[in-house]
Amino acid sequence: MKMKKILFCLLIGASFISQSCINDNEDPVAIAPSDGARVDPNVGGATQPNQVWFDLGTDTEIVTKRTDWDLAFYSGSSFKVVLNSSIMMAAGKIPNATNIDQVTEASLTTLKDQVQVANFNPSNVTFIDDVNGNFPTGYTAIDEIKPTDAENAIYLVNMGKEIFVGSVSNGSVATGGDNRGWMKVQIVRSGDGYKVKYAALNSTTHSELTVAKNAAYNYNFVSLKNNKEVFIQPEKKKWDICFTVFTNIITGAGSYIYADFVTHNNVGGVGAYEVVVTSGSGVEAYNNFKASNIDQSKFIYNDQRIIGSNWRNPVGTNGLEVYGDRFYVIKDTDGYYFKLRFTRLTNSTTGERGFPQFEYKPL
Repeated sequence: MKMKKILFCLLIGASFISQSCINDNEDPVAIAPSDGARVDPNVGGATQPNQVWFDLGTDTEIVTKRTDWDLAFYSGSSFKVVLNSSIMMAAGKIPNATNIDQVTEASLTTLKDQVQVANFNPSNVTFIDDVNGNFPTGYTAIDEIKPTDAENAIYLVNMGKEIFVGSVSNGSVATGGDNRGWMKVQIVRSGDGYKVKYAALNSTTHSELTVAKNAAYNYNFVSLKNNKEVFIQPEKKKWDICFTVFTNIITGAGSYIYADFVTHNNVGGVGAYEVVVTSGSGVEAYNNFKASNIDQSKFIYNDQRIIGSNWRNPVGTNGLEVYGDRFYVIKDTDGYYFKLRFTRLTNSTTGERGFPQFEYKPL
């Protein structure tokens, strides 16, 4: 009887060991917390006043106004400052300027004509940030902030456009209204953060804001107009895509402003790629796409424009339309996979632009 008990215990122990080894060697399957949804992001209509930050894993939407911020300060190891491209901001170095309080508007007439967006001058790309949005390493109109204060240039900053106020013809958009004016700006380091010096062009004094880095976010945001730091993006692990107006580049024509634009959070580690269906139904291909169809080699992490404006046709032969032959595969900040397709560009009853809709499902 004693020997039987020993054999029984050995068999049970071997079973536990075997089971433990199997579990350790199996690849875990990441199950997304969201079952997917059909979403009507609050872009705000034909003037598209809002930026909509959406997290696929939690089906969560954060809405901010495009004019709520002017500059974004990178929270990573490098010292990068990003302009608000959604309101057509631009920046250019003021030649030979060493003291921000001594810069006057009279000396900036020529530069003001150059520091523009969407004026069909190919050279205006110098005055905007890298449209890929890979800002930890990519080009920014304001040079990376150097440790020595005097090595950081003073910039003429075109503050872009206000949200348009007025009527917009059905099916059209108005991406910008009145000019927001100009500022002179110099940014230096402050410990492990930033100090912003800024003023109106003819002012002989300037204001200052100190911005500390917060590693939970991609950027800290500042409104120069309102003289304060503001909340815009959710934490870097809590959003995947953003609906926004966007300054992009047209080859040979320079910078240009786009409505209905969708970026993905590449700085936060989100990857995306587009699937174009060459035969059969796009909806059927989307419905049939499963985890085993994911092509890891196609994910793009260094360009935020993979969705961009590619999902819609504003000049289609049948009027405004969503392209039905494509959808998108997204890997979020937690490593979950989703498929996403767009189902609407305009309000379903009135036809007003700025009422997109999309659906998505976990893979």
